[in-house]
Amino acid sequence: MTYFALFFTYTGAMKYEKFLKSKGCSCQIMPVPRKLTSNCGVGAKFTFEEEINSAISEDIEKLFKVNGEEYTLIYEEE
Repeated sequence: MTYFALFFTYTGAMKYEKFLKSKGCSCQIMPVPRKLTSNCGVGAKFTFEEEINSAISEDIEKLFKVNGEEYTLIYEEE
């Protein structure tokens, strides 16, 4: 499954990239797509095959499931 995470800070995005790579997941840090909004403007697109709840950290502002050009919100920090 492919996901796109938005972050509160750039540092949080970098920390999250390191976390995913330690789990053996491919991750690409990139600008947030225009359809989405974010506090820091940097997001992470990644594939994750395990239960997605195990990939949620305190650095994530929002998490979307990606299906082609569609983004479905599956998590939002309250």
